[in-house]
Amino acid sequence: MIRVLIVDDQEMIRTGLRTIIDAHPDLEVVAETGDALAALKMLGTTEIDVVLMDIRMPGIDGVEATRRIRRSYSAEQIRILVLTTFDQDENVLAAVRAGADGFFSKGASPAELTAGILRVAGGGRALSPAAVDALVDHVAEDSAVPSDPSVAARFTSLTPRELEIVQAIVTGLTNEQIAADLYLSPFTVKTHANRAMMKVGARDRAQLVSLAVLAGIHP
Repeated sequence: MIRVLIVDDQEMIRTGLRTIIDAHPDLEVVAETGDALAALKMLGTTEIDVVLMDIRMPGIDGVEATRRIRRSYSAEQIRILVLTTFDQDENVLAAVRAGADGFFSKGASPAELTAGILRVAGGGRALSPAAVDALVDHVAEDSAVPSDPSVAARFTSLTPRELEIVQAIVTGLTNEQIAADLYLSPFTVKTHANRAMMKVGARDRAQLVSLAVLAGIHP
């Protein structure tokens, strides 16, 4: 059973999340709070696998709370899935850098949310389509975002064509659009994208975008 802590300052949101999570046979909400500082204390007294963290809260916000959790707990000990409305949220990339393992919109479906929690709990990253859009939009608005050298090193093994396709994916283009731009077949684009994901350790297209952003690959 995967034990979840919900951190959100809106009681109605917490109630809805608890209902969704507790309905899944492999998930259980073991604690909830509307205060990030209280959440930090709970981690010391309650066995928790995944923290479901609202990114915007009064006082200590989700970014700072994520940063503080990572000072005391590794990603192997506690996983963090951040929730946001993604309304041009400038904190999305900051939370990635703080140590968040995934992002989901509060408008995600119950199936998407529970699948994301399971993926994060299993050691992967989870990004909803809205999260990918937010990351791409953020980088497009701020081309001076510094890269993470350790993540950038993963991309050095890509061929020029693979890197070209990754850059196109970061801009938000589909395989069909990339194929048309590069005069390739969609199958060939998909093959290059899959090879790039394998080389950098991305489980899916969403995680590839996240890693590319952290590596400093901009549209």
